[in-house]
Amino acid sequence: MTRNRTGAWRATGLVTALATAAAIASVAPAQAHTTAQLSAWVSDGWGGGTVTSQPAGINCHQSAWDPYGTGDPQPAPTGTCTASFAVGTTVTFTATPDSGSYLNDGPTPNPVTVRSGYNFTWVMFCPADGLCSAG
Repeated sequence: MTRNRTGAWRATGLVTALATAAAIASVAPAQAHTTAQLSAWVSDGWGGGTVTSQPAGINCHQSAWDPYGTGDPQPAPTGTCTASFAVGTTVTFTATPDSGSYLNDGPTPNPVTVRSGYNFTWVMFCPADGLCSAG
């Protein structure tokens, strides 16, 4: 603002400032992520089992594996190991070992409150005969 000869204030640039403020206010705000990925990671404890989620979405199975057996690599998990959930949803996991295996650790963390970015839970199943990578 500047002052003219008569002592009255004149709004220099006021129109520009108001137009800029109006333009900023009319821009839509950045959209927050409404869903995010959540993964169940079954580690290589060499046992087998299934991880399920509540609400439903994850149903991930890892087969037992003998690293000293045929020499084949550990099979990849089957089923749905990653799913989308609404941000803010609390997801609870259940880990169920296959016959001949036991739950060594996890699910950790449990429950998971889904946030934007990376979300996971971790589980380790071991064979009932005691041969386990976590030893």
